Amino acid sequence: MPSALITGASKGIGRAIAVTLAERGHRVIATARRPETLADLPVDQRLRLDVTDQESVDQAVRDAGHIDVLISNAGDTVRAPLESVPLAEVERLFQLNTLGALRVAQAVLPAMRERGAGRLLFVSSIQGRLVLPMIGPYAASKWALEALAETLAIEAGHFGVKVSIVQPGAVSSGGGERAKAFLKDNDPYGPLYAALPALRGEAITPEDVAAAVADTIEHPEPPLRVPVGEPAARALKARKEAPEDEPFLATRIDW
Repeated sequence: MPSALITGASKGIGRAIAVTLAERGHRVIATARRPETLADLPVDQRLRLDVTDQESVDQAVRDAGHIDVLISNAGDTVRAPLESVPLAEVERLFQLNTLGALRVAQAVLPAMRERGAGRLLFVSSIQGRLVLPMIGPYAASKWALEALAETLAIEAGHFGVKVSIVQPGAVSSGGGERAKAFLKDNDPYGPLYAALPALRGEAITPEDVAAAVADTIEHPEPPLRVPVGEPAARALKARKEAPEDEPFLATRIDW
């Protein structure tokens, strides 16, 4: 079975992916900024990897050895209106969600290209194709990630490297609950923030995402984009069918 390196495996979706792949017999290299958080995972290797640190990435890739599959999962989010979100937080999300994913892909691609085989799988979101208010910085980082991933599918695909983008909707991983929120007292966007749970819609589990990831990397000819769960499929279909001359929201709200 392939050897798979997973970024951001300490919790949530990344942890579920590590468990699922191990159960399916893959050689799993779980990574996190704090490798002690990986101690209880049933995997072959547990390595320190900070996707925002080039030296950390290079060392982890060297220590991992042969890598057939990169599962780029490390990421974070915030809650804030664009009018007042700290720009440092937007920069942090791009460094982690977007440039971090590219940094690790750059580290593993030379060996894959030389072998003429490999898989790059990016854990994105339906917010890589549509937006939700109050989560705009996250969506922007994922739209940019999807542009990079699709470009890689063309460039690296020439050398036999297959690229896939997994797109769940809301996931009950705790990420939204852990997200930093930047709103003032009596913030004019407070009512919109209060409506966010309805906008995010029905949640699927991290295990649902993990199964989709495993199925995708085991598929001989995986699709470029893989919506995960019926809510995600509905939202993406509605986005595709909606007019392009006005903002799109899958769920209309009054606030």
